[in-house]
Amino acid sequence: MEEVTGALVARGVAVFRYHFPYMEKLSREGTRRWGRPDPGPVLQATVRAAVARILNDAPERPVIAGGKSMGGRMTSLSFVETPLPGVRGIAFFGFPLHPAGKTGRTRGDHLGAVGVPMLFMQGDRDKLADSTLIAEVAGELGARATLHVVRGADHGFEVLKRSGRTTGDVIEELADTFVAWAKKVI
Repeated sequence: MEEVTGALVARGVAVFRYHFPYMEKLSREGTRRWGRPDPGPVLQATVRAAVARILNDAPERPVIAGGKSMGGRMTSLSFVETPLPGVRGIAFFGFPLHPAGKTGRTRGDHLGAVGVPMLFMQGDRDKLADSTLIAEVAGELGARATLHVVRGADHGFEVLKRSGRTTGDVIEELADTFVAWAKKVI
């Protein structure tokens, strides 16, 4: 996400990044291994606090919330539980529709209750979002959902060398896609 942030900033997009408490703990400990995520209410409270901070610090700016994988999912769950005032859209950088190897749609059941436009940017090799299933989910959401499939990318938006593309190419694609969509939303 650091590279995506840089590409967005280069395009004039103000970005506010934050970490969930369990990730802050891992960072302080200097470990790179994944820890157990915080409980849902803690994750959602973190999303709400981040959005409140943005709206407080820059009330004149339009806000699109979202994030990578679980961060985006927690944003949409937060929105459904208590709408996030001032948020005009949600961008998902790899929505985790199901666990790896266990295809299903239940992690997306709440998306029908999200009342703002949504952008799904998904790699076509994403093990956490079967291409057919994520297309079905986005299709059922109608005009509120835009699905952008990143050719050759996995859940982390990495591409195989044989694809002829680089991670940099994918980062540029993600940033261009976000900016084009955001202009329509705001």
